[in-house]
Amino acid sequence: MEYSGDAHPCPNHVHPVPQLPVYIPLPTIESMPAPQRLAGCPPGLEYLTQIDQLLIHQQTELIEILLGCESNNKYQIKNSLGQKIFFAAEENDCCTRNWCGPMRPFTIKVLDNYGQEVLTLSRPLKCVGCCCPCCLQELEVQAPPGNPIGYVIQDWHPLKPKFTIQNERKEPVLKMEGPCCDCKCCSDTIFEVKSVDEAHVVGKICKQWTGFFRETFTDADNFGIQFPMDLDVKIKAVMIGACFLIDFIYFEEK
Repeated sequence: MEYSGDAHPCPNHVHPVPQLPVYIPLPTIESMPAPQRLAGCPPGLEYLTQIDQLLIHQQTELIEILLGCESNNKYQIKNSLGQKIFFAAEENDCCTRNWCGPMRPFTIKVLDNYGQEVLTLSRPLKCVGCCCPCCLQELEVQAPPGNPIGYVIQDWHPLKPKFTIQNERKEPVLKMEGPCCDCKCCSDTIFEVKSVDEAHVVGKICKQWTGFFRETFTDADNFGIQFPMDLDVKIKAVMIGACFLIDFIYFEEK
């Protein structure tokens, strides 16, 4: 019987109830799909096993532009396709941010796309400058929070920025070296990542030039990180911490 819309179907005729398709949310182009859990990998860091480079974009804060007061730094961490992997946010009070400036101690919490904290980065308060070899900078990386997986230690050098990346046992794994001249005008600034004997360059952290207006009126920076695909996932995470430490020491304007 053909249904016309004005008549009612026969009451003793039972129509099968159509099954609605099950909705399965697909990963968007903005976020990297979640990988499977891996043995020996800190939870939430499985993303890092699949990539050999990261993009880190510091968010521009309107209050800093208008009022000139320092706010907590926030960063988006993406893969080379621009898909979001992590979100990082500084936790600090107003007095520490504005009185201590770039020297300030901080805790940065790194969250995955589900809001779970996967990394905690901690920097103590120390002097900044090559004239203070007894007060060199350092940063501890924890994953999961409360479990140290590595450290970034500044090495004293009268001319160049130099750092050692250590594992959880404080054994050196990589070296990092910046340029002699810290000129930041119209060009990228590259920190080379080298083997422990400094004979081979295995990666880099690049502070990207973002244009005259942004460089002049904000301290929001963009970075790129490159590392070997087969590098220990924990050391990849420590290199994220090294990028943030570099940002605070050399590019966080008062």
